[in-house]
Amino acid sequence: MKTVFMGTPEFAATCLKALIDSGEEIAAVFTQPDKARGRRGNKLMPTPVKELSLQYGIPVYQPKSLKAGCEADELCNILCELKPEIIVVAAYGKILPKRILDIPAHGCINVHASLLPRYRGAAPIQRCILNGEKITGVTTMLMGEELDTGDMLLKKQVEIGENETSSELYIRLAEVGGRLLIDTITALKAGTLVPEKQDGSQSCYADMITKDMCPIDFSDTAENVHHKICGLSESPCALAYSGDKRIKIYHSVLSDAVSDAKAGTVVDTKLFDVVCGDGKCVRFTEVQTDGGKRMSADAYLRGNKLEKGSVLTSQPV
Repeated sequence: MKTVFMGTPEFAATCLKALIDSGEEIAAVFTQPDKARGRRGNKLMPTPVKELSLQYGIPVYQPKSLKAGCEADELCNILCELKPEIIVVAAYGKILPKRILDIPAHGCINVHASLLPRYRGAAPIQRCILNGEKITGVTTMLMGEELDTGDMLLKKQVEIGENETSSELYIRLAEVGGRLLIDTITALKAGTLVPEKQDGSQSCYADMITKDMCPIDFSDTAENVHHKICGLSESPCALAYSGDKRIKIYHSVLSDAVSDAKAGTVVDTKLFDVVCGDGKCVRFTEVQTDGGKRMSADAYLRGNKLEKGSVLTSQPV
């Protein structure tokens, strides 16, 4: 089936690789423009989808905008000339206007990393962990003009591990998404897909993750602090301060320790247990200081002696 693929990050690249491996005809790929990276921000880096596409000799287009204008008009003309039977979208990062949605004969299919209608929007993987969900998954759907509201096609449920981070879950859901995409296209060819309307009353939105969410509020419950650490790892990453020194926390577990000490107090300097607002403790297991390497909490504590009773804060003091 002649396909145009639209996507940007690793999640999308995994879905694209599944398409390539399945033997589908991929006429072109659309992805976000290259971004400046590096310490000085002077090196343009291609998106993961672009890198993969170039490996396989697939034409790549990187429009700055799909809104009305000369560039958008030219791209619509290109798509019309390509005559794709479907357009597959996975974490593209741009809203498709109606004139693009109407081009493929079999519509546009989106691979979304949640069990719709729950967690529509930009950050479904991180938000479900931040909210302490136990189950998530992937949904394929027909795209409409509104964000993630189209008819659902296929779903695959996935359990979330107790200490699983969003970056770990991201990898697993990308693999699930790739397989589900192929199942969806196979069913489309066979004429066995049965689109299902979303129940909007059951929906919630996964807003974008911002850096101002990173500081840990230790007055919150230990469970919520743990969910924050898992949900923000590996980027932008939860953080706390020991005096004026910033510590990024990549991994944690819930401790059995309890304490009536002030929230943020380090109550065990061998296991890095920190008391939270409900008297329960969260245990840091992987951390990083500014300018340092990521390391186990044990290695950090050997090189950075913390006195029992030290208090971690959300801002430098």
